[in-house]
Amino acid sequence: MQEKEIKWIIVTGGVLSGLGKGVATASIGKLLPKDKKIVTVKCDGYLNVDPGTMNPIEHGEVFVLDDGGEVDMDFGHYERFLGITCKFSWNLTSGKIFNNVIEKERRGDYLGKTIQIFPHLSEEIKAQLFQIAAAEDADVMMIEIGGTVGDIENSWFLEAARQLKKTFGSKNTAYIHLTYIPYLDNVGELKTKPAQRDISLLRQISITPDIVICRAREKVNDKLKEKLAKMTDLDKEQIISGHDIKDTIYEIPLNFQKEGVYKILKEKLGLEKIEDLKEWQELVEKIKHPSREKTIAICGKYTDLKDSYASIIEALKHSGAHTDTRINIKWIETTDIENKDITAQEALKGAEGVIVPGGFGTRGTEGKIEVIKYARQNNIPFLGLCFGLQLAVIEFARNVCGIENAGSTEIDKDCEPVICILPEQAKIMKKGGTMRLGSYEAILEEGSRVKEIYGTTIVHERHRHRYEVNPKYHAILKEKGMVFSGMNREKTLVEFIELPNHKFFIATQAHPELKSRLEKPAPLFLGFVKACLD
Repeated sequence: MQEKEIKWIIVTGGVLSGLGKGVATASIGKLLPKDKKIVTVKCDGYLNVDPGTMNPIEHGEVFVLDDGGEVDMDFGHYERFLGITCKFSWNLTSGKIFNNVIEKERRGDYLGKTIQIFPHLSEEIKAQLFQIAAAEDADVMMIEIGGTVGDIENSWFLEAARQLKKTFGSKNTAYIHLTYIPYLDNVGELKTKPAQRDISLLRQISITPDIVICRAREKVNDKLKEKLAKMTDLDKEQIISGHDIKDTIYEIPLNFQKEGVYKILKEKLGLEKIEDLKEWQELVEKIKHPSREKTIAICGKYTDLKDSYASIIEALKHSGAHTDTRINIKWIETTDIENKDITAQEALKGAEGVIVPGGFGTRGTEGKIEVIKYARQNNIPFLGLCFGLQLAVIEFARNVCGIENAGSTEIDKDCEPVICILPEQAKIMKKGGTMRLGSYEAILEEGSRVKEIYGTTIVHERHRHRYEVNPKYHAILKEKGMVFSGMNREKTLVEFIELPNHKFFIATQAHPELKSRLEKPAPLFLGFVKACLD
């Protein structure tokens, strides 16, 4: 396909889901030399074309890319660990693959053949992988296969992965399997039997792992490694302890390095050098041993599943590492405030900063508005994200501008619409891909706090929304003291707002948390954390 030899690393999982294949894939990629072009592909078995319409409580955060793609939250790990910018084409779902095959069949591309799961789905998957590798001029293709071995819905992805070794050869293909080693309290030890059966199941589809990462609550010792190696016909060095890391997931690449993951890949794939992780290790140490602590309240309605706000959590950790601060998160379910079970003042007790994140729908909205009002009136640092900006505008319109019925047409069709739907979206009924998605430019206001934080006039942040600040109300909001510190080039869409006489009261229509990295925190989050430290 290409003249150069592409290296293929395939990561699979077994026993049960939720073991952390995304973090493991990203951590392995972190060990690879930076001069290699690494492309990360996630294969998901669900029939959704993308996770954009899935409830965050069910599936976790929807991660948005620069190109507007809505993808699995594992892409957040890829970008944060590897410092790369992923693309929507790198997320292969069964929905996408089935769509492609059916469209080809309707066009007659198969010349009248009977279309079957095998070989046509697996061939389409390989075609997509080869196309991505060629388009990106990749040196290393890292393929994470979602679900567990034995699932029907990922069987076509596993079959395609199996065939990669035959196509590219053993020296260019490595299989890494993540398995589970449970701890039984009644006997006080880890048990390898589920992992043995798991690896046996993988072998039944003709995939023999080069590395087995054992997820366990405590470190897998040499005795257990020897036992598992003997029962699976592997070498002990191929068995890696993937034990729980209590302090921070950013320590996982360092653990994998100690366990010899890169040594195996270097020998297997003929990689030249090992990556220097000195700076990474220094930041990890700052996360583990900070000199101070601060409590930040995240006020939302998806607090039952913390993965709904995964990128916000990580962005706070990144800023904490760069300010020598442990960020403790206080989760506030704003529905409780809305239902009068607790006041905003009571809910925010002990919090030194407030974040109101994005979200959809009416539940918990009035509770968030109460939180914003309390933060504004009591000079508590506040950061609003997407829906958080819209609600900050509504609160200001009601309580400062005197527009009593101010609201959003998303929530109340009969309100004073200070927030309204994008005109170009008004006639679109489909949910997937109809929003303002991906990276958009904002022009920052001279002399504003936001411009000072970013240190530049033009910024690009990622968006995921359909509603905007209504231009009809721009004048009165500004007249009463709200600063529109970032606008789109046409000066019609509000990208950033701030209150100048407040310690820190800034909101953005964007999601800056999506571009935050451990080595380079999102500027708005770093500025917010610094304000909480003052």
